[in-house]
Amino acid sequence: MRARCFAMVFIWAAISSITGPQVLRADDGVQPKPPAATVDGTSVRGILGRAVQDADGKEMGRIIDVVVDPAGRVRAAIIDFGGFLGVGSRKIAVEWSALHFGSAVQHEGDIRLALTQDELKAAPEYKEGNPVTIIGSTGALEPLNFPSAATPEK
Repeated sequence: MRARCFAMVFIWAAISSITGPQVLRADDGVQPKPPAATVDGTSVRGILGRAVQDADGKEMGRIIDVVVDPAGRVRAAIIDFGGFLGVGSRKIAVEWSALHFGSAVQHEGDIRLALTQDELKAAPEYKEGNPVTIIGSTGALEPLNFPSAATPEK
């Protein structure tokens, strides 16, 4: 019996020394990441906090947020119109295609919005957590509906 146990231990040790320890790492089976793209910082600008102007160049408000759909496509910009220090202001969801960037991204120019004050007054106010209605470049209102995200199982 001892000889049999000794033989088993010997075989196990021999196999272990040949194959080496099998260590699982978190990165096993994961494809290597592609190299990161580097962009010249002078040609790239963020838009949060940037002023939005009407067709005549008069400041209307500032972009304070961006709405994306579940696929990650930008659908609307949340613009804070009017008010002073947050008092009396209205936040409105504006369809992304209604914004005109032109040279604003390349230079210090501001973003243009071809909507009138009356069209903006007719748009419902954006409130986080409530259903979102966006105003398009023609002044038409459209509900922004996303499919409900399934709640993950716990």
